[in-house]
Amino acid sequence: MSGLLIKNATIIPLDGRRGEEAWFKGDIAVEDTLIKEIGENLQEKYGDYEVIAADGNLVLPGFINCHTHAAMTLLRGYADDMQLQEWLSQKIWPREEHLKADDIYWGSLLAVLEMIKSGTTAFADMYFMMEKTAEAVSQAGIRAVLARGMMGFGQKALETMKESEELIKNWHGQAEGRITCMLGPHAPYTCPPDYLKEVIKLADKHNVGIHIHLAETAVEVNDMKEKYGLSPIKLMDSIGLFTDRRVVAAHCVHLGEEEIEILIENKVGIAHNPESNMKLASGVASVPELLQKGALVSLGTDGASSNNNLDMIGEMRSCALLHKVFSQEPTVVPAQQVLEMATADGAKALGLDRVGSLQPGYKADMIIVDVNEPHMIPLYNPVANLVYAAHASDVKTMIVNGKVIMKDRIVKTLDEEKIKYMAKKCGEDLMRR
Repeated sequence: MSGLLIKNATIIPLDGRRGEEAWFKGDIAVEDTLIKEIGENLQEKYGDYEVIAADGNLVLPGFINCHTHAAMTLLRGYADDMQLQEWLSQKIWPREEHLKADDIYWGSLLAVLEMIKSGTTAFADMYFMMEKTAEAVSQAGIRAVLARGMMGFGQKALETMKESEELIKNWHGQAEGRITCMLGPHAPYTCPPDYLKEVIKLADKHNVGIHIHLAETAVEVNDMKEKYGLSPIKLMDSIGLFTDRRVVAAHCVHLGEEEIEILIENKVGIAHNPESNMKLASGVASVPELLQKGALVSLGTDGASSNNNLDMIGEMRSCALLHKVFSQEPTVVPAQQVLEMATADGAKALGLDRVGSLQPGYKADMIIVDVNEPHMIPLYNPVANLVYAAHASDVKTMIVNGKVIMKDRIVKTLDEEKIKYMAKKCGEDLMRR
């Protein structure tokens, strides 16, 4: 059987090795969707495989964006420098009422294109008309965990429940297994406890996880305490949302000691979004403490209307620097750890099987990063250069599920110029509605 042979690479496997053992020179053989072998001088053994010459560049697992809203690319730059609740209620939610299915499709394709060109091979998304996002993901060839954003009030409560179930029935496990689904109740302030209990029942019925925003702002925490007598984390714990199921909790900025213990005890995957949190002045999550205590912390960009990009390399750098300066301790959230958050730990948080590490038998999801640009020279420590020096544009080549998605910055699966043209047109039309 023919396959791919990535030759002469500087491999960063993200398989638990640390320090100087965290990278090494070698080749990677890919057969069908999986990594067949990692070793030295493999060309003789796999002589019939298509060769991709890494030429000493970095090969590592693709980045995993654990929280975003893909089609919000159409709202990039539309509303900035605002408080979160005003941003949502005065700008974002009213404009979203005018979104059409074509907007979601082209906005999602624009997001996926941006993610491919910056090294993201998998992402977790929460929005609406998610069948259109699923179509975009299927066409692009990358991996995604999709959830229909759910609102728990009025007619939308029934509509979003029904649409969520349809998404699961139509798309869970589809696109060669690259698409999986979760349920996406937006947040405790938009989904009351009785509604969330129905969400839990639906999640258990279909054996899927839950993706939710939690404890993003101090206002949210205070409002929940005033309304229910409990913080958002304790409220979710009290209704059993964390019990015996996979949960991805986005943000988790405002946590006390008891909330941290609840998240750790229930193995909740925390999706940390430092740039969105900084831009919306939501606060600084206790990431060093969470990591020190053993919490599962991954990394996300949030949507392009609150970041304003989907660049996981930039997100890694922001994450590492934010927590160093905030704690006034340069040793916290080191480069190796933040790279793990953006890859292997992201796969664990989303429940992606055999993804996020380069090992034989794992899915062949990987990127090649150029080390020949001036800002990447010299290369004493490849991990440090990735986190502190690299640019999104250094990602040269991407392989997902054993297929070449991008080679030498040319995306093979998508028409880049058409996507940019149509997304621009959709954005202009949206602003006129």
